[in-house]
Amino acid sequence: MNYKNILDKLDLVTETFGRAIATLSLLLMLITFTVVIMRYGFEAAYLTIFDAKISSIALQESVIYLHATLFMLASGYTLKHNGHVRVDVFYRQFSAKSQATVDIFGSLVLLMPVCGFILYTSIDYVEFAWRIQEKSQEAEGLPFVWLLKTLIPAMAILLIFQALLEVGKNIGFLLGIYPRQDTHAEVV
Repeated sequence: MNYKNILDKLDLVTETFGRAIATLSLLLMLITFTVVIMRYGFEAAYLTIFDAKISSIALQESVIYLHATLFMLASGYTLKHNGHVRVDVFYRQFSAKSQATVDIFGSLVLLMPVCGFILYTSIDYVEFAWRIQEKSQEAEGLPFVWLLKTLIPAMAILLIFQALLEVGKNIGFLLGIYPRQDTHAEVV
C-alpha cells in the first residue's frame, strides 16, 4: 500500500465519523422543536412516550449534550475540510507550496500543542467525573455529565489525529507524492 492510499484510508475515517456525527443535528433540531412545543404550546413539564415520562429539563439538557457532541466530535471533520476560522490576508495569495508549509507549521506549532494541553489538563477533570459518575445538578436532569465531560479529551484526540493527517498530506504534497486537494474554505 502506498503513502497516498494509507493517508486516504485514514482520511476516510474522519470523513465517515464526521458525517455520522452530523446526523445528530437532525436529532438536535427535533428535540429543540419538541421542547418549544411542550413549553409554549402545551405548557407541559413532561413528555410521555410509551408510559415513560421525560421531563422538559432532561430534554433541554439533551439539547446541550447533542450540541456539545456535534461541536466537539466534528472538529476533526471540520479541520479536514478547512472549515475552522482562519484570519489571514496573505494565505490566500500564497502558492500551493507556501500554503502547505504554513499548514504544516500551524498544525505542528499551534494546533497540536494546544490540543496536547487540552488533553493533558482534561484527564484529571474527566477522570474525577467518571469516578463519581457525575450527574446533573437539576433533580430531573440527565445523569450523564461524566460522559459529556469525556468529549473534551475526545475532541483533542480527534483534532490531533486529523492534524497529523493534514501534516502528512502536506509533506506528501511538498515531496510530490500526494496531490494537493483544494478543500480550503474561503479565507476570512
